[in-house]
Amino acid sequence: MRTTTRLPRRRVLKLGAATATLPLVHIRTAGAAGKLAFGMWDHWMPEGNEAVRKVVAAWAEKNKVDVTLDFMTTNGEKIFITMAAEAQARRGHDLYAFDAWTVHQWQDRLVPVDDLMASLTAKYGPCGTASEYLGKIGGHWLALPTSLGSSPLPACARMSMLKQYAGIDVRAWYPAHESTPAAAADWTYDTQLRAAEACFKAGFPFAIGCGTTTDSLETWGAMFAAHGAYLVDSEGNTTVDSDNVRTALEYAKRLLPFLPRDTVSYDNASNNRAYISGKSALIYNPPSAWAVAKRDAPPIAEDSWTFPNPRGPKGRFVPTRPYFWGIWQFAQNQSAAKDLLLHLMQRENVEFMANGALGYDIPQFLSMADFKIWEEVEPPRGTIYNYPVRPWHDAEYYIVGYPAPPEIAARMWSRGTVSGMVAKLFAGQTIEQSIAWAKEEIEGFRR
Repeated sequence: MRTTTRLPRRRVLKLGAATATLPLVHIRTAGAAGKLAFGMWDHWMPEGNEAVRKVVAAWAEKNKVDVTLDFMTTNGEKIFITMAAEAQARRGHDLYAFDAWTVHQWQDRLVPVDDLMASLTAKYGPCGTASEYLGKIGGHWLALPTSLGSSPLPACARMSMLKQYAGIDVRAWYPAHESTPAAAADWTYDTQLRAAEACFKAGFPFAIGCGTTTDSLETWGAMFAAHGAYLVDSEGNTTVDSDNVRTALEYAKRLLPFLPRDTVSYDNASNNRAYISGKSALIYNPPSAWAVAKRDAPPIAEDSWTFPNPRGPKGRFVPTRPYFWGIWQFAQNQSAAKDLLLHLMQRENVEFMANGALGYDIPQFLSMADFKIWEEVEPPRGTIYNYPVRPWHDAEYYIVGYPAPPEIAARMWSRGTVSGMVAKLFAGQTIEQSIAWAKEEIEGFRR
């Protein structure tokens, strides 16, 4: 996963031509009543693209609208570069896929969708706090929180290794059926520390990165939140120099000796490679690592189980990076754009798209955590049943940087401030030096 920053005008204009070379899917209808162009995220799984294409095609045929879908990759940041070019030029697609901070980044170019959210929440209930934090600005929803591309980073572990080396039966904690919060009461950060030590000594360390890439940042961000360690509060006050932050860093310092020696140089694929090659007992990741193991290393896939992050003194937090669908202000057919979004967000269509992506995408409406796909996917059956946060998990989705004002949180995200603090400890610096560095970083964001 990647982060986004506002691009200089010269770079935007230089790279804006990317819009002319993107793969297109034209959905044409007889006697079309208008046109729409939708800039879509290009799914890691081709089946995910095919599923959304079918849902859009059905709507286009019924409503006689000529729809063009552009599936744009995050490789080389093409989707973000195109987004910036369109926002500046005020022309391009009618609808667009936004992830994480890009809704805030381009808020002055988006059409409010409060009416759509009112309809959807009346029908399906609320979204998680992370979705509202990123998609609702100044009291208005500026984009719809979608499942397509939205993925949390819970734990994925080798069941046999945790049982043999740490005495942990993860399926007893998180079975592939409704359970109770008490069942997983022992899954805490202290338990993780003991398990990490045991697996490290056995030669299978937990593959947790400490670099500034997003997987590392999200993993450590959730751990900080579980300890109540927030670097900036909701009023914008710097709170990094606090007892809770010290407690979180003390925990990190105890865990670091049991992580891989190259942890600081991890990129977003390092943990996947370690897991699929059989060198790690646990990672934090969406089911993409399991899916690759299913293809390339079946015995590892058959030994895998996904479950929520540990609980800390302040709660259990599962990091997530939501995607949104928004309408540009320069869209020529805003009424049709809203109709299409509302259609895509109906439960039956969300489930159809989730099935197409083999359960990789997580709906942001909490009531949709019960799709059958998560209990049916195998091997083993139920392996990703606990991938979405369920009511009995006693957990909530978390976006790194919360509850800081988004303009500050986005800078902490792009700079990797939280995981950077941990990397300082790995390099031999003290907790006080790590805090002083982060404090200076945050103050620099205000200048």
